[in-house]
Amino acid sequence: MTMTDDRPDAPAPSAASSRPNGIAARLAAVVEPLFGGQLPVRLKAWDGTVAGPADAPTVVLRDPAALRRLVRHPGELGLAQAYVTGELDVEGDLLDGFRRVWSTARTLAGGRPSAGTVASVAKNGIRTAFDLGVVGLPPEPPVSQARLRGRLHTKTRDRSAIEHHYNLSNEFYSLILDPHMAYSCGYWTSTEPGYTVEDSQRDKLDLVCRKLGIEPGSRHLDIGCGWGSLSLHAAERFGAHVVGVTISSEQKAFIDERIRERGLQDRVEIRLQDYREVPDGPFDTISSIEMGEHVGQKNYPTFTGQIHRLLRPGGRALIQQMSRTTRPGGGPFIEAFIAPDMHMRPVGETVDLIEQAGLEVRDVHALREHYVWTVNAWYDTFEANWDQVVAMVGEEVGRVWRLYLVGGALAFEEGRMGVDQILAVKPTADGRSGMPAVRTW
Repeated sequence: MTMTDDRPDAPAPSAASSRPNGIAARLAAVVEPLFGGQLPVRLKAWDGTVAGPADAPTVVLRDPAALRRLVRHPGELGLAQAYVTGELDVEGDLLDGFRRVWSTARTLAGGRPSAGTVASVAKNGIRTAFDLGVVGLPPEPPVSQARLRGRLHTKTRDRSAIEHHYNLSNEFYSLILDPHMAYSCGYWTSTEPGYTVEDSQRDKLDLVCRKLGIEPGSRHLDIGCGWGSLSLHAAERFGAHVVGVTISSEQKAFIDERIRERGLQDRVEIRLQDYREVPDGPFDTISSIEMGEHVGQKNYPTFTGQIHRLLRPGGRALIQQMSRTTRPGGGPFIEAFIAPDMHMRPVGETVDLIEQAGLEVRDVHALREHYVWTVNAWYDTFEANWDQVVAMVGEEVGRVWRLYLVGGALAFEEGRMGVDQILAVKPTADGRSGMPAVRTW
């Protein structure tokens, strides 16, 4: 997708657009040390000057306010703020631009510049900003940036965080997701051209139900049930009686309508309820599909302890969850704009926390590449529906989601993030797991 500026006041390229004393060249000289002396992208400044390789995607600084944001928030957050407001843009393929930046960064010693280089760049950047007359009070945060209050991971704050992310509207998410409305990694079992993201989500739902051993009449708890893809699938295809819990009123309204349409009122109950408030175990099986990232580091033992408490002896639990092997948390952009208070950790640490709760981990299934294919499919759908997205939520929120999808695809592609299905069982008092001797999935 090519992103350009159609505003009538956008500066036309100068005949001397590559002049060495232009703003683009001066800014390039500041940041080139971070990339081994060569910009991985082309840079175009608001005076029309350009610098950097001609065959690379072009980063466009449309407004000096972008630099004020970067001085205030160097790195990911400042760049994200400038991009979503349109002060900074990209001409050419956004994913290719990100890929080039990360590829160049990896060629540096240790994968990152030295502390001395960073300090020198910061010092030169501030001096250049003064010389260009762009230093001043930082612009206000974008309207789309989350503003949560209260103590971390209280029930009230968690509800606010979920509403920030999920209550854009069900119609908005339908412009990104497949007809299942499954907002999690699919399981891609075919490379045939006709195989779609909808097929991968159906195969993922089947895989989860088979791993859990869901049987007709069994009682299943779906923690963080999203738009109900697994709750409905487990009831329709496997005959389970399902309780799904969400703290998003938009999601509950959507699932309740699907329950009525499919005549599943006697088999699926959706509650507007925090996972900590579920009182009525035991359940034969429990699932949590990409909800554990929102629980928080300190509350994770509460989360796994609740699963253990609600699961019958011999029952199985499956947690599908994203991980990060480098920096814990969600990252500055995701935490500021997409999923406030999100926390990801290495999968081994999550396995340890699950075992500390008294559950026995039986299987860890890595699906990282599957998320690349899933997010790429979402991105294609999103871009195909771009005009509808902007009409529905405005261009700023649309740009937030464009950045989110592109950045997510690259993070999984390059192994900076992962996603795993962790299957666990609650053994009986005498140690019986109830697991089959041979896997059937």
